[in-house]
Amino acid sequence: MRLFPIVTALLVMAALYLFVFERERIVTFAGGDAGARPADDGTGGTAAAAATTGQTDEVGLVSVVVQKSSARSVDSGVLVRGRTEAARQVEMRAETSGQVISAPLRKGARVTEGQLLCQLDPGTREAALTEAQARLPEAMSRIPEAKARLPEAQARLSEAKSRLIEAEINQRAAKRLSKDGFASETRVAAADAAFEAALAAVQTATAGVAAAQSGVKAAEAGVQAAEAGIAAARKEIDRLSVTAPFGGLLESDTAELGTLLQPGALCATIIQLDPIKLVGFIPETVVAKVSVGAMAGARLATGDEVSGKVTFLSRSADPATRTFRVEIEVPNRDQAIRDGQTAEIAISSAGEAAHLLPSSALTLDDDGAIGIRTVNPERKVEFMPVDILRDTVDGIWVKGLPETVDVIVVGQEYVTQGVLVAVTYRELLQ
Repeated sequence: MRLFPIVTALLVMAALYLFVFERERIVTFAGGDAGARPADDGTGGTAAAAATTGQTDEVGLVSVVVQKSSARSVDSGVLVRGRTEAARQVEMRAETSGQVISAPLRKGARVTEGQLLCQLDPGTREAALTEAQARLPEAMSRIPEAKARLPEAQARLSEAKSRLIEAEINQRAAKRLSKDGFASETRVAAADAAFEAALAAVQTATAGVAAAQSGVKAAEAGVQAAEAGIAAARKEIDRLSVTAPFGGLLESDTAELGTLLQPGALCATIIQLDPIKLVGFIPETVVAKVSVGAMAGARLATGDEVSGKVTFLSRSADPATRTFRVEIEVPNRDQAIRDGQTAEIAISSAGEAAHLLPSSALTLDDDGAIGIRTVNPERKVEFMPVDILRDTVDGIWVKGLPETVDVIVVGQEYVTQGVLVAVTYRELLQ
């Protein structure tokens, strides 16, 4: 019963020995036997030899699989990695000091424009307003009194000017009479003194008019100061109420009841998420392809896909990264998109001709340039560098190739430039 397995094992061992250690002799024996087969009988023998030679030439070539590809117009895009950003975000801070007397609102609550966030204790501010309002009538009552002094001062000035004219006439007359010997020097001196006195009276009256005018202006300034005091008191009271400048969500709790806020202290943080912005940074090599108003789409880290339009493209590059900030506005009515999420952004640009190829067809040349290997009409291998436009689930879009090209999709790593290959087209395999 055990003899048959033993014989089988011995035969297998003998076959393995011949195949491994005596392989060359077996191949030589088989080749010599095959070389004696062709018969030397006229044309038939010649045809067989020719056929054998053709098969030998084809067998010696490296076989590759080739795919015919034609260029198609595709919407090229600029791919950037960015993040979501709230359309608005503001920190509401107190403008005056006071104790919070309103109940706090909790983070995440929706607020509307003008809604009260923090109410501060007014303290003595109402009394300060009343005092400022009481000063206004008092200041206004001074204006008629000051204006009444002005006509009196102007009348005195007119009287003084008349006396000056009279004194000047008497002075001239006295000097003329003294010259002719009809008046004494004493009279001339008296006329001069009267003229100087009249001149001084005119100057005093002019100063009185100026003083009266200054009094009117001071009274008017007092009224303005009283009005400014009232406005300041009212503004101080308005600062006691910290309200939302726009509708949005509270990102933090409002100040707790009883908290003492000083000027600049934080009351609450509000963000607006509808619409929301997608923010990315474009390299300077492709920034010319992007324009304001271009359509854009993004895939968030959660897998959600959104779309919108480019609303801003920076004209100044970041000095550290040499990139340009771009913003895309996206609707977010349900506010499901949050601030600060990672996003892969694709911005559309003008279409261009490109080929859709399997990503496995890409290879590198000796210099490290990325490209593909193709077959020319003489069935020789050529390397063509390419530029990658985008990667999709159906393949990779590349540009820089002729309108039509035969791309090696299988076996490209086993051939080099100028090698003659045996071509099998993928369409034939399908």
